Amino acid sequence: MNVKIDGVELRRIAMPLVSPFRTSFGTQTARDILLLRAVTADGEGWGECVAMSDPLYSSEYVDATADVLRRFLLPALSESSDELLRHGAHAVNAVLHKFKGHRMAKAALEMAVLDAELRAAGRSWARELGAVHARVPSGVSVGIYDSIPHLLDVVGGYLEAGYVRIKLKIEPGWDVEPVRAVRERFGDDLLLQVDANTAYTLRDARHLSRLDAFDLLLIEQPLEEEDVLGHAELARQIKTPVCLDESIVSAQTAAAAISLGACSIINIKPGRVGGYLEAVRIHDLAAAHGLAVWCGGMVETGLGRAANAALGALPGFTLPGDISASDRFYKTDITAPLTITDGYMEVPTGPGLGVTPIPEILDSVTTSTEWISL
Repeated sequence: MNVKIDGVELRRIAMPLVSPFRTSFGTQTARDILLLRAVTADGEGWGECVAMSDPLYSSEYVDATADVLRRFLLPALSESSDELLRHGAHAVNAVLHKFKGHRMAKAALEMAVLDAELRAAGRSWARELGAVHARVPSGVSVGIYDSIPHLLDVVGGYLEAGYVRIKLKIEPGWDVEPVRAVRERFGDDLLLQVDANTAYTLRDARHLSRLDAFDLLLIEQPLEEEDVLGHAELARQIKTPVCLDESIVSAQTAAAAISLGACSIINIKPGRVGGYLEAVRIHDLAAAHGLAVWCGGMVETGLGRAANAALGALPGFTLPGDISASDRFYKTDITAPLTITDGYMEVPTGPGLGVTPIPEILDSVTTSTEWISL
């Protein structure tokens, strides 16, 4: 569909978390989020940038994404209006390809353009991506705590809430014993996996092999993101399936990792790989090679959460994703809250993302806005 963008609003919002979320790279108590609102003659669309305040998960951070959008990406899109008219949101990636990196910023822009295009056409995000399920299983990511009893209480609460899979964040000194405690308390039938966020090295292979005893679904990104060869070697030394997250930033890097035997599972985060359209390409590649994929989360608002639910409804997403309810992280979301029932989240079916910000809530958490005409 043709799309002509009149301008884009950059909106910063501050969202306090319901409780601190600690991982191997730091503790979050609030999210400073950049939202994009793309305005066209036929309406508007929303994009959410998943970059954090500091360059800890990746090299991107919120101030930098706003800057690169303002100085480079939006001007490039303005100069390529003919491409957008011919190819719509599918042209965004090609237009921005000359700029190295900044995938989270590119993903947010593509998301806003695609949402505007789909809303105008009356098509849903799920239909556009190729979803085949009306609902998706909901897993939850559990941070690092000061004590195992506290961890067990938290995990128990999430299981009572209906989550069908638990992911434990781990780091050196907080790995084998927490996993053992959760497995012993909640039994062998619990779908359980761990996420290291690059906290280990290949020298830890023998230690990480101790996790093999707990029948985990996977160990996610144990080594540094650049160490794809190290992951391939680790995969040969442990029985727990190795899943890559930070290492996979495109379909090209996914293909290389698969070829090297560095993973048997891929966590697909649209922001990390440059957008939902690239996420679909990675899904298709993994399916062609017989690899399982699942949808990771980046503490999104209802906008990104709805988009992730639609992505997770594609046929290759055979493992529960981090597609938790709004109240996992936020007391009040900026959209109508996304919820889970019997462990599943319904995939929105309305035009575009199927959800929109509630104006009075959005205004109450907004810290700044900037309009950029195209």
